[in-house]
Formats: sequence, C-alpha cells, structure tokens
Amino acid sequence: MSAQHTTHAHASHAHGHDTHHDDHGDAGPHSTLSGYMAGFMLSIILTAIPFWLVIAKVIADRNIAVLVLGGFAVIQILVHMVFFLHMNGKAEGGWTLLSTIFTVVFVAIAIAGTLWVMFHMNANMMPGHPQVQPAAQHGPGPGHSATP
Repeated sequence: MSAQHTTHAHASHAHGHDTHHDDHGDAGPHSTLSGYMAGFMLSIILTAIPFWLVIAKVIADRNIAVLVLGGFAVIQILVHMVFFLHMNGKAEGGWTLLSTIFTVVFVAIAIAGTLWVMFHMNANMMPGHPQVQPAAQHGPGPGHSATP
C-alpha cells in the first residue's frame, strides 16, 4: 500500500470525529430518566385515584363522579403528552402545539360522538316493552255465565 493511498484513506475518515454530533441542530426536548420516571409516577397516581374513588364509592352523585373522572382523564392525557410525547409550544417551530390542539379537538369529537351514539342507541334500540299485566280475577270471560 502506498503512502498516498494511506493518507487518502485516513483523510476520508477524518471528517471530524472530535466535532461530529448527532443532534444536527435539533432544538427539541431531550429525555431524561428522571423525566420519564416523573411521568410514569404521575400516570400511576392519576390512574389509582379514580380507581379508588369508584371502588370506595367516595362520590355518591353519578354526574359529579363522571365530571371528576373525566377531569382525571384529561390530566392523564396532558401528562402523557408532556412527559412522553414531549409536546410544548416551542419545540419544532410550534408544530407540536398544533398537534396538541388537533389532539384536543379530536378527543372532544370522539367523546361527544360516542356519547351521542350511546344515547341514541339506548333510546332507539331499547324501545319500551309492552307491559305484561299479571292475570287478574276479572270474572268470567265472554260466553260464560256468572252463575255456577
């Protein structure tokens, strides 16, 4: 192998081992173990509290229970979006904020549509069944005499 070939081969690999970084100007959020653990612990807590509320029957009124559990669900979604999907208003030139808004609108439409379908299925698929009257002692039917 000639000296020229060795120098050329070395020069082709000397593209900045000391200065080469894999970030390529990425200003997005970088994950840490502590960030993932904080999100994980919050997710566990935000799952355990609603389960406890339902199992222990802490909230007696059904409407209030639905609102409280829905609130925990929304907080759970936000925790996942921030800690695991790393969405905020600054990353990627605001596209993650746009994604967040789209997610909120999509979830709202999905929930409203589900509730609408469930309400109408209950109203339309389960019509009032005719009430069966118990057999009553009304006396003899037609063609029968009242005397024995």
